[in-house]
Amino acid sequence: MQTSDHSREDIRRFVAQAARQDQFLEVVSGEEARARFHRHLDLAPRGEVRVPLSQALGRVLAADVVAEVDVPGFDRSVVDGFAVRAADTAGAAEDRPAALRLNAEVLAAGHAPALTVEPGTATVIATGGMLPRGADAVVMVETTETDDRPDGLFVMLAKPATPGAFVAAAGSDIGRGEVVLRRGQVLTSREIGVLAAIGLAAVAVVRPPRVAILSTGDEIVAPGQPMRPGAVYDSNGAILAAAVAELGGEAVPMGIAPDEDAALERLVRQGLECDVLLLSGGTSKGAGDRSHRIVAQLSDPGIVAHGVALKPGKPLCLAVTGGKPVVILPGFPTSAMFTFHGFVAPVIRAMAGLPPAAVEEVPATLPVRLGSERGRTEYVMVSLVQGAAEGDLAAYPLSKGSGAVTAFSHADGFLAIDAQAEGVEAGSAVSVQLLGRTVAPADLIVVGSQCIGLNAVLGRLIGEGMTVKALNVGSMGGLAAARRGECDVAPVHLMDPATGAYNTPFLAPGLELVTGYRRMQGIVFRRGDPRFEGRSAAEAVAAVAGLPDCILINRNAGSGTRILTDRLLGSARPTGYWTQAKSHNAVAVAVAQNRADWGVAIGTAATLYGLGFLPLQEEHYDFVIPAARRDRPAVRRFVEALGTDEVAEALRGMGFLR
Repeated sequence: MQTSDHSREDIRRFVAQAARQDQFLEVVSGEEARARFHRHLDLAPRGEVRVPLSQALGRVLAADVVAEVDVPGFDRSVVDGFAVRAADTAGAAEDRPAALRLNAEVLAAGHAPALTVEPGTATVIATGGMLPRGADAVVMVETTETDDRPDGLFVMLAKPATPGAFVAAAGSDIGRGEVVLRRGQVLTSREIGVLAAIGLAAVAVVRPPRVAILSTGDEIVAPGQPMRPGAVYDSNGAILAAAVAELGGEAVPMGIAPDEDAALERLVRQGLECDVLLLSGGTSKGAGDRSHRIVAQLSDPGIVAHGVALKPGKPLCLAVTGGKPVVILPGFPTSAMFTFHGFVAPVIRAMAGLPPAAVEEVPATLPVRLGSERGRTEYVMVSLVQGAAEGDLAAYPLSKGSGAVTAFSHADGFLAIDAQAEGVEAGSAVSVQLLGRTVAPADLIVVGSQCIGLNAVLGRLIGEGMTVKALNVGSMGGLAAARRGECDVAPVHLMDPATGAYNTPFLAPGLELVTGYRRMQGIVFRRGDPRFEGRSAAEAVAAVAGLPDCILINRNAGSGTRILTDRLLGSARPTGYWTQAKSHNAVAVAVAQNRADWGVAIGTAATLYGLGFLPLQEEHYDFVIPAARRDRPAVRRFVEALGTDEVAEALRGMGFLR
């Protein structure tokens, strides 16, 4: 019998609190929330500091920079040669060269001239050397000859020089009193070079706004600490700190606060010593959410919006106190980053002295239908791939949910679904707002089923310098992408229910199949479970299919594993049959965590999670390639790498078969 630390009274109290939980009093549009927020903010830069050039990279100039010197500060030679009076070279020709006596001086860079270039004379000068008095031109050494005469050493010029030839005049690059850099410029290596050229060792830059970052929740664990059941690592704190730095701010990590009022109040007071306070988590109005209750105590004016008609991001809470922004971001990573970039990033940029970020949009086609709910604008992260026609883009939704950590890192941009729309149909034209400034096409596009064995091939190609974009949309999604010509390679493992054959029955004209490798499918269970241990897969299934307390975790309908499971079960429908996992790993996790007792997955997943495994049959993991793309260099290299001994050995090491 399972036990718990919670008494019946604890459970009754929690249920009562949940039933009484506060609801969002007012859900406003994103535009209205942003307007209320900005109405009370002081968005001016937060003063200035003077920093040495070694620390100025990426900083924003606080004031115009005026040169107090000329650059160059003197007339100087731009070639190795001879400093001359141009008038002395008039009429020089191959058959009548001008002869100039050389002065007893060599003008190297960094040395001031001591002798004047008198009429009929010249002085040897190196690149960067200071032009001597009397000279007004330089002749390249390559176009001259020397003549050692009894009365001295002469240089012979076969053509005339013009005044100013090969001379950089004082102030020709930068003139004294000139504004060389403007307030608000971001200092790159080029601007730092300009500052050094006018002799500045330090420069006044905008003081970066200090942004306090506080993660909240009893379930949050700091990275590096031991994980406990039901907890998650604090990814928001790290993501937000890096994003603040990218925007020109200074992140002030404040750690993790438990769901306890006194601790939260203390940390909020500390955070308000900074220019901006960000909290993540605790913004929903459930019984266990505390952050919004603490922030609700602020005034001048306090909370200006709590609840925004956006998906993801509805629980966003915006507050201002004394001109300082206080924002509670949703705890789920995708929601947190969406609302951060939509509402907080522009504020930090302004405080850092930066202009609003440029927005770039590109047209694309949506290859699959997207459902939505009326009443709030929905934003969907997408990855862009080249379509069948040159210049066409297909926008693949990254449907990982607001709790996903990887959505932003895998996305090229996002599209918006209008609040009054119920969805967007497949094939619709959409506008994608880019997260970066450009979409660089990858050398190889892989769309289909995900498998860790695929890393043995793709990792090798990436190590060779190839760029790869891999989208995990399942076997059917990959097959559809290959038919539309939106990918180079589609990994699939589809079994025909009628024949049991893998992949070949699903090929359409214009598609080719490249043999991949084999994955052993079988029953996964917790080691030591007597209902499975020591039995064959068929024996175990026959024994447990009718046991109500032996829970199955099934696979999603249409997957090859689901087809195999249904053939194994026949007409039986064990407890948990309708609970569907979308991957082999998800099946293994459910069994390992005791949420289910068994399921069908590949042997590699069983090994990863320390589970028992009863083999069923080999699954064929192959690659569909559009014939029109078969001769692309990246595709040829993929097929070549797939057949190498090194890849075969790596696959065997992972438990796969060739």
